[in-house]
Amino acid sequence: MTARQRSEDQHLPPTPEPRPEHPLTPAQAFDALYAFCAPALVRQTYLLTGRRELARESVERAFQVAWQRWPEVARDRDPAGWVRATAYDFALSPWHRFRPRYRHPEPPPSDASDRALLDVLLKLPPPQRRTLLLYDGVGLDLPETAAETEATTPAAANRLLHARASVADRLPGLSDPAELHERLAELASTERLRAPKPATVRDGSERRARFWTRAAIAFTVALIGTTALTLRTAPTQYEPPVPPGATVRGVPPRVAPGPLSEKELKLRAKLREEMQNGPERLFPAGS
Repeated sequence: MTARQRSEDQHLPPTPEPRPEHPLTPAQAFDALYAFCAPALVRQTYLLTGRRELARESVERAFQVAWQRWPEVARDRDPAGWVRATAYDFALSPWHRFRPRYRHPEPPPSDASDRALLDVLLKLPPPQRRTLLLYDGVGLDLPETAAETEATTPAAANRLLHARASVADRLPGLSDPAELHERLAELASTERLRAPKPATVRDGSERRARFWTRAAIAFTVALIGTTALTLRTAPTQYEPPVPPGATVRGVPPRVAPGPLSEKELKLRAKLREEMQNGPERLFPAGS
């Protein structure tokens, strides 16, 4: 090949990659992502919360949000990470403590070593627990862990070191990160946690979207009706306030009655005596 041919080849546009003849529909792509991520994500969320029902609910809610925003999630660089971050955020929400169904703890694992490890995990602060699970459980590297936890890389490294130190202090046999990773995987796999079917999740997402749409429409109609009623009953012209009363010359101001004087007291006593000792009936003079 001559130099001229090589130069012409360098300026040629790149050959487009062949596209599949039958691309996946949005529902098929969602179901594929769900089948790939949901089972493991439920087990991870169980390690994060220590509650089986909350783990299933968090994963289901995360995938419902993903289906509502599917064009955004489908174009994301890491759709699995998008859903995982949403599930972790919902699972660690502090509002769950006020829900009656989550006020009491669930039965712990049957194995004593599993109970000890889960107890240590749940006593960690939520940011440290999440960082430890992502790095030593899921297997993300430190920059990815920092990005998913919305922290800087040094902050994520600091949380990881503190979490490992707390686990090693309570369970010295798990001071090795490789051993800790293996035990986390074993603890997650011992629980038989099943996620609902993807079609059920999609249907629930669509029902939730319809509910909030109708609620927004009802709120808008109520707001418009309130505004119309206010405009209907509001005054159409300015009415000046009534000025305070002015004092009339020659008329003394009204005051509250005070104590009687000595002269008034004597008069009152005299009148009372005459009424008691006088005649019962007065006759006109000359009758």
